[in-house]
Amino acid sequence: MEQEMTELLSLDQSIKMEDSEQQQKQTSPHSSSIPIKSRSKGGLITMPFIIANEALEKVASYGLLPNMTFYLMKDYRMEVITAQNLLFFWSSATNFLPLVGAFVADSYLGRFLAIGIGSIFSFLGTTVLWLTAMIPKARPPPCNQVGQACKSATASQFMLLVFSFLLMSIGAGGIRPCSLAFGANQFDKRDNTNNQRVLESFFAWYYTSSIVSVLIALTGIVYLQDKMGWKIGFGVPAILMFLSALFFFLASPFYIKHKVKSNLFSSFIQVIVVAYKNRKLSYPIQNSDYHHKNGSELQVPTEKLRFLNKACIIKSPEDVKPNGVAVNPWNLCTVEQVEELKALIRIMPLWSTGIMISINLSQSSFPLLQAQSMDRHLTKKFQIPAGSFGMFLMVALTIWVFLYDRVMLPLASKIRGRPVRLTPIVRMGIGIFISCMSMLVSGIVEHVRRRRAINQGLLNNPEGLVEMSAMWLILQNILNGIAEAFSAIGQTEFYYSELPRSMSSLASALLGLGMAVANLLASVILSAVDKHTKGEGKESWVSSSINKGHYEYYYWLLAIMTAFNLIYFMVCKWAYGPCADVDITKRMLEVSDDDDNMSSHGLNSRQASC
Repeated sequence: MEQEMTELLSLDQSIKMEDSEQQQKQTSPHSSSIPIKSRSKGGLITMPFIIANEALEKVASYGLLPNMTFYLMKDYRMEVITAQNLLFFWSSATNFLPLVGAFVADSYLGRFLAIGIGSIFSFLGTTVLWLTAMIPKARPPPCNQVGQACKSATASQFMLLVFSFLLMSIGAGGIRPCSLAFGANQFDKRDNTNNQRVLESFFAWYYTSSIVSVLIALTGIVYLQDKMGWKIGFGVPAILMFLSALFFFLASPFYIKHKVKSNLFSSFIQVIVVAYKNRKLSYPIQNSDYHHKNGSELQVPTEKLRFLNKACIIKSPEDVKPNGVAVNPWNLCTVEQVEELKALIRIMPLWSTGIMISINLSQSSFPLLQAQSMDRHLTKKFQIPAGSFGMFLMVALTIWVFLYDRVMLPLASKIRGRPVRLTPIVRMGIGIFISCMSMLVSGIVEHVRRRRAINQGLLNNPEGLVEMSAMWLILQNILNGIAEAFSAIGQTEFYYSELPRSMSSLASALLGLGMAVANLLASVILSAVDKHTKGEGKESWVSSSINKGHYEYYYWLLAIMTAFNLIYFMVCKWAYGPCADVDITKRMLEVSDDDDNMSSHGLNSRQASC
């Protein structure tokens, strides 16, 4: 669930940043430099196709995860820890590959090809997964033979399943980092006076469709899987993914397709490589010996992380062309490149504090098993599918963001008589604290559920129904949603305010990287807990037999780890100190992906936001 939430929250902030950048581009003196061919393409005609591609992909992919634990445990005979670890690795790949996709799209393929190829891979992945449900020999045989043990998946059956996950992850890596930016490219018509209004409309529809798509996935697709089985439940996402790819390619003649350009990741690698090459050089006495962009006010690197400064030392005048550009960027970097990498390194400790929240949110299998064992009825005839309880988390998150921005802050500002807001770093800390409370509540609810199950004589019956309403699980979902709202938005705004504008695209990338790392660490933690809590006749805390295990102990362990993470966060906040120097920021804001003369618009708000 953390993947859906963080993507939507970072999407909200990305839309605001794209909106700001589009405003600046429209006032740029280079506005007339757009080719005539580009002006005849793009626009409103492309909007339905791009939004349909993204929305259908979300419904298809996000609808598969909630019930996947049941599919792995019941049809593939996996223990809960094995199933959860497999889902951890899948989620990690799905969150990491968009970083690779962004690099490949910006440096080699372009966004159109990246989205197109990603759509094809996603369709193939959902199709292969559907085939595992359709073809009996593609999965283990059912346990219906008396006196015979249930068979586990063979190596080939397991590899086919993993192959479907891998294809879907590759597809997500092509679609998700490029879709919003590619859509914004279609409205980059600076000669159109209504361009800004149309662009805002596109962003609004895009964000709305993303939220609706995730909610449909968590309700409609999950309900189909529960009521009609895996063949229909996996077949519908495959059809939706086919339609997603089809809609995208249908509008191919109308798209504006920008050429590829240099990528920040390449720039970072260049700085590291050149700094290592020049490690034996002495630091120059003259400031003129540092290479910088023409017209830049940032002519001398800062003293922090000084070893990187050697990447921009001019060893010979022949290394620089008459126009001020380095002959070989792998032998000489600019001061701006060095300072961009320093800015990234400086925020990494605070970035790492958000990993623990993602670890807490990634525990999808255990709440699923809890909900399955509890009374989920809303009425006598209707009960909520166990996999749909994540919907409450999404709803809580959305409502909280609206109340915070539209009600609480304006009301507090009116009472105080001046603008009131929480800084991004403070919000990050609040998110960690609420996440800790969520794990405590999760443990308490599970403790009560398990005790009632034992009192009912269900200790050895993990599929027995406990006389306890599953609505008790809503509270922890609400807390998780609020925690992620504080943390993800706080992190995103912190990255946008502390990094140069040329690095604004890294904000959502850092969140994705954090989730990828969190899923890997969550797998390590889960395996360690299982290893050290079982044996000598003892049942593992995370046993597949939910009433014999102690999920509450596992939740409380995560709560303790989150509390230590809060202390670590406070140390990192203290070590980070105040905002970066305003003058340096002003100089670095001149660097932009599309315009080297980007103004420092918004500098005052940046200073206030830190």
